Amino acid sequence: MHIVHTLPDLRAALAAHARPAFVPTMGNLHDGHLALVRQAKPLGDAMVASIFVNRLQFLPHEDFDSYPRTWEADCAKLQAAGCDVLFAPRETDLYPEPQTFKVQPDPLLADILEGQFRPGFFTGVCTVVMKLFCAVFAGKAQGTAVFGQKDYQQLMVLRRMAQQFALPIELVAGPTQRADDGLALSSRNGYLSETERQEAVQLSLALRALAREAVAAAHALPGQVAALEQRAREALAARGWQPDYLTVRRRNDLQPPQAGDALVVLGAARLGTTRLIDNFEV
Repeated sequence: MHIVHTLPDLRAALAAHARPAFVPTMGNLHDGHLALVRQAKPLGDAMVASIFVNRLQFLPHEDFDSYPRTWEADCAKLQAAGCDVLFAPRETDLYPEPQTFKVQPDPLLADILEGQFRPGFFTGVCTVVMKLFCAVFAGKAQGTAVFGQKDYQQLMVLRRMAQQFALPIELVAGPTQRADDGLALSSRNGYLSETERQEAVQLSLALRALAREAVAAAHALPGQVAALEQRAREALAARGWQPDYLTVRRRNDLQPPQAGDALVVLGAARLGTTRLIDNFEV
């Protein structure tokens, strides 16, 4: 595995490759990340991963400084998973000057759900992903990037970005990887205490229950769907969680559903000091 830190070195490493496959990460890697790497490996002629903790997508009160950095373990895992090139820029490499030009996503998609509770989050995500795309795919006629479906709204936002900017990059969804009890794998699971880890699966269970109720109420009025969502939030709160949202949305734009729409249920809630997200397509 070739490790590079600067844009010129990355481009030199990829000069002979016409179709890179790319998995961007913030490090602290788990089996979910490695599944994306293995999925991406046959989709291009060089498998590229990045590790960069992106300051722009953290709110002032969030965990940028304390976000786990596990460099040596991450490198070993990526090499074992078949990564060819690891791009690990320093902040001064990717942002050599203040990033005053930013990618502003469509507020109809980006200012709801995660965007409502983490304002500016998707601007930070889109900006860093656009910069990473420019770094990895510069001069390439085509390429592929793989993103985990656990970050459902993020994947939708990035697909719209790639479409509207006519980027020659196919964005592929990687299925959510789960622990044996059903908890979605996440770097932030490491923040959970032993007791919290046992409780954490309740978010996925609550969403599965909400999905079953949504299917049973497929022709319900919007007010009835809202009542199902409220009941799901209250049930989770009664267990000591602080829910941001547990909601039923239509898949194509994450707006409230109408009868006959393909659905997705999405949730975000805080358990202790750890905020977890999850989703299921219905």
